[in-house]
Amino acid sequence: MFVSVFELFKIGIGPSSSHTMGPMVAAARFLDLLRRDGHAPERVGCTLYGSLAHTGKGHGTDRAVILGLMGCDPSSVDPDRADAIEARVRGDHRVAPPGLPAMAFSPEADLHLDLAAPLPGHPNGLTFAAVGADGSDLASETYYSIGGGFVLSAEELTHAGTGEAEGRPVPYPFGSAAEMLEMSSASGLSIAGMKRANELTVMTEAELNDGLSRVWSVMEGCIERGLAAQGSLPGGLDVARRARGIHERLIAERGSNSLQPHQVVDWLSVYAMAVNEENAAGGRVVTAPTNGAAGVIPSVIRYYRDHCVGVTKDGIADILLTAAAIGGLIKANASISGAECGCQAEVGSASAMAAAGLAAALGGSPAQVENAAEIALEHHLGMTCDPAGGLVQVPCIERNGIGAIKAVSAASLALHGDGSHFMPLDNCIEAMRQIGADMSSKFKETSLGGLAVNLPEC
Repeated sequence: MFVSVFELFKIGIGPSSSHTMGPMVAAARFLDLLRRDGHAPERVGCTLYGSLAHTGKGHGTDRAVILGLMGCDPSSVDPDRADAIEARVRGDHRVAPPGLPAMAFSPEADLHLDLAAPLPGHPNGLTFAAVGADGSDLASETYYSIGGGFVLSAEELTHAGTGEAEGRPVPYPFGSAAEMLEMSSASGLSIAGMKRANELTVMTEAELNDGLSRVWSVMEGCIERGLAAQGSLPGGLDVARRARGIHERLIAERGSNSLQPHQVVDWLSVYAMAVNEENAAGGRVVTAPTNGAAGVIPSVIRYYRDHCVGVTKDGIADILLTAAAIGGLIKANASISGAECGCQAEVGSASAMAAAGLAAALGGSPAQVENAAEIALEHHLGMTCDPAGGLVQVPCIERNGIGAIKAVSAASLALHGDGSHFMPLDNCIEAMRQIGADMSSKFKETSLGGLAVNLPEC
């Protein structure tokens, strides 16, 4: 099993990897299909199903489809230009992607939200269709946004997990935490070392190091923008940005004789909240492993760099590589999609990844790293995804701060032990999968239950 660190840590825009980045990628794939088959449609349309239909507006899915049909890519589109591109399409009722003729597309008439039963493959399904000048159906394709910006066509989803889609050959193809620990023991390599060796089968050392530096640079830039911005977040809930004010108070309290010993958790919270406020505003973020959970890992890395002792020059890269190894296991054996398994699959996975990464960077053994991931994930089991108003704001922003705090606590607990523990990470991942399967759809990113329907009445 091989999921690249750069597949889990994708550079994109907010507010959602599955509801924003995924649909944008799906639209681009449909355009590629039209180009490949030589179609020249008169009109194009899109239908959203399941969670995409229920919370798509709040997550910016309509805008994502528009941007994707205009040829925009999540990793390169300028967030500051996105509103202007969307406004132009809504005004002209046409999309004009590179390499294709301009096509009629009215978001009001051609973008449909099907609130009935979701498609069978995944809660996040969407179908694109192209129509010719004579009204004939030229092409259609169904895609599934399966979390973290990953997109599969209906055919690809059918083959996923059947053995028909072979993974890349890598020197350490661990598909479980147990295999990961066995391979680490046999090779003498750390988890980050094995992950690095796997990555080097598809890229050079320089490309890997540059890519990791780029990921952290974007994460850190997101923190800094979030710490500087103020005002209210878009979407209609009128949620105020708080990271800047908290950060200013924390700086002012430095050197005070009355500092509480628990103030360090406020730093973890403010770093994470800064990222997720930027994400909620549609800014540049890194999926880690999703946008809804994008603040946890950057917060823990910033905490490691600025607050921990024993920091090394390779520590940040080791955190990212170790976190990616754990994230790959969770994605392969359960899910990182809130629409599929609730927020345990998003913030829970991010916290497990961050805990493992921090434990590794602080000198933990592979067994302690695996223990850290298990502790963090275990204490997110059952967490629902019930965003108020379908927006990635309440409770998502604060939840990232708490997830970062849990990650540091989990890493610390694991480092106080010798790596032996009762519940293996593999079993905890399986428990998360089972809980997600049994969880009502009301609590899986549809905003039909939980906090989403228990809002203040004033």
